[in-house]
Amino acid sequence: MSRTLRARICLSVLLALSAAALGPGPAAAAPDPHPGVTPSAMQYHLHSTLERALGDRTAGSYLDAATGELVVTVTDEAAADQVRAAGARAKRVEHSTAELESAMAALEAQAKITGTSWGIDPSTNQVVIEADRTVDADAMALLETVAAALDDAVRIKRVPGVLQKEVLGGDAIHGRSYRCSAAFNVSKGTTHYFVTAGHCTNAAASWSTMSGGGAIGKRVGTSFPTNDYGLVRYTDGTKPAGDVNLYNGRSQDITSAADAIVGQAMRKSGSTSKVTSGTVTAVNVTVNYSEGPVYNMVRTTACSSGGDSGGAHFAGTVALGIHSGSAGCSGTEGSAIHQPVKEALSAYGVNVY
Repeated sequence: MSRTLRARICLSVLLALSAAALGPGPAAAAPDPHPGVTPSAMQYHLHSTLERALGDRTAGSYLDAATGELVVTVTDEAAADQVRAAGARAKRVEHSTAELESAMAALEAQAKITGTSWGIDPSTNQVVIEADRTVDADAMALLETVAAALDDAVRIKRVPGVLQKEVLGGDAIHGRSYRCSAAFNVSKGTTHYFVTAGHCTNAAASWSTMSGGGAIGKRVGTSFPTNDYGLVRYTDGTKPAGDVNLYNGRSQDITSAADAIVGQAMRKSGSTSKVTSGTVTAVNVTVNYSEGPVYNMVRTTACSSGGDSGGAHFAGTVALGIHSGSAGCSGTEGSAIHQPVKEALSAYGVNVY
C-alpha cells in the first residue's frame, strides 16, 4: 500500500453498519442556493466569547446573510451595549437561552420520538423540530401538543426521507464488514490519530484502507450514542498531512477548529457524495436515532448520501464537525448533522494540524 493512499484517509464518509443496508445512495447534492456567510477569525472569536460572557442574557448568535455581520441575540439593553462594544450587532429577542433549553427539556421528557431532531435557530429565536417520514400521525399529534404548550418558542418542520446514519459500501477505511472514513487527522505530541464518527468506532477496533487490507490504525476511544465521535491511532508509522480531500485533485489544509455559527457557509467531504456545500441552520441539536439520542449536534444543509458518515464538515482551513447522519437529503433539501469537532478534540486531548 502506498504512503499516498494511506495519507488520504482524512477524507469523509459514512459507516456501513450492516451488509443488508448496502446499496446506492442518491446523487451528490447541488450547490446550496443560499450559500451562507464566510466567517472571519474575529467573528468565530466573538461568537464563542460573547456567548460565554453573556450567559442567559443571550439566546445565541448568527451571521446575517445580507450584511455578513455577526448578530448576537440579547434579552436586555445592558447586554446589547456589551455586544456593540465588542464589535458585533445586537438584536433584542423574547426568549432567553434558558427558555429555549427549557423547551428542549420538555421535548426530551414528553416527545423523544425516533426520527425527530430539535435544535436552536437563533435567527428566529426558536427551537426548530424536524420530523422525518417515519413519524406517524399519532406521534406528530404528540409533537404538536407539546409544542403548542410552549407557545411560539417552538416550530415543527417535516423533512423527507428517514433520519439515520448513512450506510454504503465503498473504498475508504474498513473495519471488519463496516466502512467509514476519517474526518480529520489529529495529533498529541508525536503520536498521530484520526477522528471519525463514534458509530463507526463502536463497530470495529481495527481499521484498514481497503477491505481485507492490513491494519493502519486501532481504536483508542469511542462515544455513541449521547455523542458521536471516536479516535483511531495510527499503528503503521503513518504521519499523514492534516488535509481534507476536495475530490478535484486538490486538498484543503486544516489549521484550526471552531464551533459552527448559524448562517455560515461550510462544506462536507465524503467518498460517496464527494464535496457538497451548505449553510449551518441550527445548533445545540438533539438527534433521536433508533439507538438513542445524541446531543449538542449541528444541523446543516450540506447534503450527503449513503457512505458519507464520519466525514469532514469544514470551512476553509477551519475544522467544524464530524459527519453523523442526515434526513431526506436531495439537492439542497433535507438536513445533514455533524458532531462538533472541538468537543471531540477536547475529550481526547488532541489537536488538528
